Amino acid sequence: MGSGCLKVTKYFLFLFNLLFFILGAVVLGCGIWIMVDKNSFIYVLQTSSSSLKTGAYILIGVGAVTMLMGFLGCLGAVNEIRCLLGLYFTCLFLILIGQIAAGLLIYLQQSALKSEVSGIVHKLIQDYNPNDGKNRTIENAWDYVQSQLSCCGWNGPENWTQNTMILERNQTLYPCSCKNSTEYSLPYDGFCELDIVSNPNATFADWPVNKQGCMEGVEGWVQENLGIILGVCAGVAVIEVLGMVLSICLCKNIHTEDYTKVPKY
Repeated sequence: MGSGCLKVTKYFLFLFNLLFFILGAVVLGCGIWIMVDKNSFIYVLQTSSSSLKTGAYILIGVGAVTMLMGFLGCLGAVNEIRCLLGLYFTCLFLILIGQIAAGLLIYLQQSALKSEVSGIVHKLIQDYNPNDGKNRTIENAWDYVQSQLSCCGWNGPENWTQNTMILERNQTLYPCSCKNSTEYSLPYDGFCELDIVSNPNATFADWPVNKQGCMEGVEGWVQENLGIILGVCAGVAVIEVLGMVLSICLCKNIHTEDYTKVPKY
């Protein structure tokens, strides 16, 4: 019976680590995606914020380490090597503690993060200039965000009244990516002109644009997907705890080790 339980535990741990290896590849892919994506709000933030760049590098590092741990776990389980299983347990425990600490840090720093994002977007809107190719990639990313979320500015279209080009034209220009698509069919980047450009008293209230700020759109997206995000995080934590339990059980039941089973390169 003991031998049968040992074999079942060993192969369960092997399958678990195979899943863990795939999970590491997914995390690594997410980190690389954040670094190379050019058409989303992520790019707007990571171009201006060192925090998101650091987060992307952390994801890449964690993904690579997770893949390595999955490989070590598979090797230790199949070949019944206690030292590898012990190393695997220790690394998994440290990663779990790190994830909990990171989650708490993000939760406690919500206000600071929100303030940083707001500052980044306001600076982008103020300096937005479709005629200057210097920042065109990040400006295109922001246009994409506004058109996809049907929003305008961070708090609302009034944020665009601080843009240099719009101020020079007495607010007779407005961002095309903010347009109300139900009323007009215009380009989704650069500036568009009001029908009555000679109106000296034009304000942002005269613009045919969406009235909702992108802050509400981003927060709405997070709220809609919060259940999925929390579910994924909880699932990862459960998998990690299960892996720790299986590795300890297998390690305790291995009485002799045959290092000749370990592949030599």
